[in-house]
Amino acid sequence: MSQDADRKLILPSYRRDDVDAHPPLLSPGYRSTVTRAPQQPLTYLPQRLTEVTGPLLGEGRLGELDHDLTRQHDGEPLGQRIIVHGRVFDGDGRVVPHTLVEIWQANAAGRYRHAADTWPAPLDPNFTGVGRALTDADGRYHFVTVQPGAYPWRNHDNAWRPAHIHFSLFGRAFTQRLVTQMYFPGDPLFFQDPIFNSVRDERARQRMVARYDHAATRPEWALAYEFDIVLRGREATVFEDEDDDE
Repeated sequence: MSQDADRKLILPSYRRDDVDAHPPLLSPGYRSTVTRAPQQPLTYLPQRLTEVTGPLLGEGRLGELDHDLTRQHDGEPLGQRIIVHGRVFDGDGRVVPHTLVEIWQANAAGRYRHAADTWPAPLDPNFTGVGRALTDADGRYHFVTVQPGAYPWRNHDNAWRPAHIHFSLFGRAFTQRLVTQMYFPGDPLFFQDPIFNSVRDERARQRMVARYDHAATRPEWALAYEFDIVLRGREATVFEDEDDDE
């Protein structure tokens, strides 16, 4: 990856050539890719100066409680409170400071606050399910949220998505964006999830699974999970199509 003299992050263009480490655009087991995957060779669209220099995404765009999804409403959300933390690294193992990390997720019952999500699970009036934070000087980020629930989707017979949290990492502009998902260890639904299994390399799949962190777990308050993100290189985190909203 490339960085300027001020060490400000410039995320690389998303690549699909390594299908063992990243999911291919066409994964037949994931049914919606059959209709939306490109049918013609991809065309390179050069980015102009205005697309890579603005809008700036930094400290001035964050609210006091953006990182704590349990305190964004008058009441507390239902569900198991969890801490999700980690570090962001570049392909050379260096930490990436001051980069914007966003998350979104279903509530404890497995339902998103979205008009298209209408399955009969309760909405939580005290949980919106979105958060954002900047990595600090050591590349660390930190969120407080609730354990998301599994939810059904109509991809195949009796299909359920494993519990997961979506992550989005930005550079200095919206065109510099990478998206991935964080899963939880020991989930029994991994075997039938075509999104998780579209990543053919087992080691790469496991880099999407968080590690339970007992040292960071707070007694009588919250469990903790550690999820480091590597942007490029042999140990890169698996990134996905930005249009994937499941």
